[in-house]
Amino acid sequence: MRLAVLGLYHEANTFSPLLADRALFTAGGVFRGQQIVDEYAGSSTTIGGYLRAASRLGAEAVPLTFGYVNPIGPIVADAFEWLAGEMLGELERGGPWDGVLLNLHGAAVAEHLPDADAELATRVRAVVGPDVAIGAVLDLHANVSQPLVDALTVTLVYQTNPHVDAARQAERCAELVVRTARREIAPVQALEPLPLVVNIARQDTGEEPMASLVAAAEGVAAQPGMLWAGVVEGFPYADVPHVGMSCLAVHDGDRLAAEQAARELAEAVWARRDDLQARGHTVEEALDLAEREAAPVVLLDVGDNIGAGAPGDSTVILAAALRRGLRSLVQTLWDPDAVRVCAAAGAGGEVALTVGARHRHSAGDPVPVKGRVRVISDGRFEDPAPTHGGFRWFDMGPTAVLETAEGPTLVLTSRQTMNSSRRQLTALGLDPAAFQVIVAKGVNSPRAAYAPIASRLVVVDTDGITAMGLERFTYRNRRRPIHPFEPASYPPR
Repeated sequence: MRLAVLGLYHEANTFSPLLADRALFTAGGVFRGQQIVDEYAGSSTTIGGYLRAASRLGAEAVPLTFGYVNPIGPIVADAFEWLAGEMLGELERGGPWDGVLLNLHGAAVAEHLPDADAELATRVRAVVGPDVAIGAVLDLHANVSQPLVDALTVTLVYQTNPHVDAARQAERCAELVVRTARREIAPVQALEPLPLVVNIARQDTGEEPMASLVAAAEGVAAQPGMLWAGVVEGFPYADVPHVGMSCLAVHDGDRLAAEQAARELAEAVWARRDDLQARGHTVEEALDLAEREAAPVVLLDVGDNIGAGAPGDSTVILAAALRRGLRSLVQTLWDPDAVRVCAAAGAGGEVALTVGARHRHSAGDPVPVKGRVRVISDGRFEDPAPTHGGFRWFDMGPTAVLETAEGPTLVLTSRQTMNSSRRQLTALGLDPAAFQVIVAKGVNSPRAAYAPIASRLVVVDTDGITAMGLERFTYRNRRRPIHPFEPASYPPR
């Protein structure tokens, strides 16, 4: 049995002016053939799960082309067509196939395609035909559309946030694709979209209300004949017609049962709609808390959430910490210019420069600092433990550790890199537990890494293109009332 493995995994923040162009993909975001195996085999990623399951099931997983870049703005049309054309060409030349395993995010947007995931899946379906099983595992932040589900045979979604179950969902997806190809099951799917967005600070599946909703999904999935069921949080930083939460159910042959299961879950979600909204602490409130608590306190910089498309160079918290003389603080900043200055000085060198806020959509202003360069690194590190999304290999690009005279320690990177692994600091010789404050450029992705050592995790309502308050954004493409923006009803009247 031959299973094609391919995909395009991108979460597009449509409020970001930085686009995912061809140069960004070619700078390290495209993997072909054996490169896919080298990068993802043995990891806890979706592709890692696909490869592991295929081997266990006695199937041959054939890696074709996979594209990935860090969350940023929409994909440039030329870049999407280039990648899609290559993938589809490989798929057509490599056939026939018994099944296809797609690695999609579910919140991809291209300049010319508001639902890029559905477009790619539909094109894959056109190549392999109506009878070949196609499976996909989506991110929990997918904005799932009916055209996407229609193009797939089975659609599974991460059910943890931080996303530590990518490989487990992928293994289940591969099993269902193989069983479908062997005519052991006949999956039918039901999607139930909700007129609802969930605040980023209520998306941790280990906390309420999401913990109960995921448990409800597990109960539905255990019903007779069900193959899978889940809740999808959606991605609110995408101005697309299909934005919002949804529920998915997959049944073995009974469409009515699948539809009833999806509606049952959707009703449970709708009943908690107000609990899915939240407010955070101001910067000053967060710093007050951080100074009172035992070390380390992790401040989750919501507005500069790299994992949701923000640049990762906001200086709002740093500037406030400097004003109050807080010295024991560590944080990353995406700032290639500052890295070059530090690299020129070399390890041990003294520098005076400004850092951060290099883009027009960055929150804050560049901050002047001076200090000693502690480390110059190539920025590569490995974390074999489960991380957000299951990634194992990381590349921050040329990186500098700057110990400022003012006190804070800054990790300056040349590539945007989520703060989803403590190895990001320990690989540079930094002990995160030794700092009073750790500023993490994320909300949920840093939790798996830092919750085990943090005395407290504090959600900070900072400005930026991933801010908590969704009322700060102008949506032009929504076609229906959505809670909490305006009064909405479920089921639709």
